[in-house]
Amino acid sequence: MSSAFQGFPAGGMQFLRDLKENNDREWFAPRKQIFESELRAPMLALVGEIHREMMAFAPQYVGEPSKCIFRIYRDTRFSKDKTPYKDHIAAQMRRSDLPKQGAGYYFGISPEGIEVAAGLWMPEPDVLRAVRNQIAARFQAFRATFPDPALMADAYAQSTVRPPKGFDPGHPAIDFLKRKHYVFGTTLEPSLARNAALRDEIVKRFAAVAGFVEFLNQPVLAGLAAARTRSDF
Repeated sequence: MSSAFQGFPAGGMQFLRDLKENNDREWFAPRKQIFESELRAPMLALVGEIHREMMAFAPQYVGEPSKCIFRIYRDTRFSKDKTPYKDHIAAQMRRSDLPKQGAGYYFGISPEGIEVAAGLWMPEPDVLRAVRNQIAARFQAFRATFPDPALMADAYAQSTVRPPKGFDPGHPAIDFLKRKHYVFGTTLEPSLARNAALRDEIVKRFAAVAGFVEFLNQPVLAGLAAARTRSDF
């Protein structure tokens, strides 16, 4: 297979369809090589090409492609659903100098569609508090980072019932201060998975939310810097 991304082969998408209907180790084990060649190999090529484009607008999020791709194996330890495999293949890009709690970029491929998203999902309480403080202090700057809705829409807008403790209920940003997540996303047509143009469609959307992702990470980076300073004394 060429190292350049040419789209996912038809066999890769069919593998995911079949896996959804046969989600067990007995079916997967003898077909693992199909997964490796028809899905993981083109995914590695795609992530590598996206990384090259991201050097122009988000170089801190560029890393080793193999470390960006999620494992196909599901973590079933705390789930009632014990099916062992995911029915999609996905990747994420995070800053190399931030823990997993930082904001980042994501895309996932399945026969049903291509999900593209970016932002901060399920942050720890201290991270969420720091981001809320930044939004409260710099609301207009925060709004200025929002992408064109035609590219990425506000997503997963789950909110608390009441304003978070310490925030003015009358603050102009209160609807955003109540948010539990900060994410923009969209779903592209599944047919794009077969096309080399998928790379450009993902890159275009990542570039549109680069300022948004960086805004969310600023207080997290500041908190780490402050913690390092304290540890020096």
